[in-house]
Amino acid sequence: MYSFTNDYSEGAHPKIMKALIETNDEQCAGYGLDKYCLEATRLLKRQLQNDNVDIHYLVGGTQTNAVFISSVLRPYQAVIAADSGHINVHETGAIEATGHKVLTRPHQDGKLTVAMIESIIEEHSDEHMVQPKMVYISQSTEYGSVYSLDELKDIATLCKKKELYLFVDGARLGSALALPDTPTFKDLADYSDAFYIGGTKMGALFGECLVIVNDSLKADFRYNMKQKGAMMAKGRLLGVQFKELFSNDLYLEIGKYENKMADILRAGLKDFEMMVPSQTNQVFPIMDDELIAKLQQDFSFNIMDRIDDHRHCIRLVTSWATPKEAVNSFVSKLSELLHNNL
Repeated sequence: MYSFTNDYSEGAHPKIMKALIETNDEQCAGYGLDKYCLEATRLLKRQLQNDNVDIHYLVGGTQTNAVFISSVLRPYQAVIAADSGHINVHETGAIEATGHKVLTRPHQDGKLTVAMIESIIEEHSDEHMVQPKMVYISQSTEYGSVYSLDELKDIATLCKKKELYLFVDGARLGSALALPDTPTFKDLADYSDAFYIGGTKMGALFGECLVIVNDSLKADFRYNMKQKGAMMAKGRLLGVQFKELFSNDLYLEIGKYENKMADILRAGLKDFEMMVPSQTNQVFPIMDDELIAKLQQDFSFNIMDRIDDHRHCIRLVTSWATPKEAVNSFVSKLSELLHNNL
């Protein structure tokens, strides 16, 4: 049985494993002050075309979101997100546990829009309510969709006007960056107050890279990391991985490959309705429950939203490690089942 359940089932890209093994016996400074973190930071600043950002390395996405959001917001402030946003659905109330409410609206193809943000701001008009202070979006989204540069600019413009911080969750950023005509690293640095570059779901063994752009949010962030258990003693393990990801365009290479594997799935599913149009490494076809059950005999995947009494949306995810043979096998099995009427 092959799993399309997620993009972190395997360990790490071979180049990253090789780099970790080759540097294993070296003695390095701790807590992200080693030469590998410093070199990764240099490479990333070059990618961003911005030497003024602060860069921090953390272990996981939930940890990064919780530490950053709770560090930035005052106790009475809240963060705005789509109802499908990771901080609202998949983080066990981590943001609320730090004392900050997540304010949501139903997503539109996985996205948050200017109109949604404005409606939340209008609802929270005085000190008897929490104060919206941050907008959280994901690139790519939980449904595999991608914000265009114009969409990013429009949200950023509203955030500036309303004095809100814009924070971008980049757990699967590489998949979005690999597409043509989407916001670049430089665009993210130009239009957000902070964002993070995902490693765990992009070929690393673990790790996320937080980029703080807004100068007013930079002071004492390492104190917040340490207090919340997010400062890794063996920080070099993060530095080695991100150095490798941003040497010789490996990060974008991984994004292009996983999108290419997902494109084969999309081609095989062309006659199916999609829950959300996606160009990235997550595919969301709507299928009859009987067909889903047959496919589950050979493949593992997530069953998502119930559409009606007989249909569900499923999620198929590809990664750096997805073999083309597995993708073709899924398409062949699907074709066989449809030809034989299950």
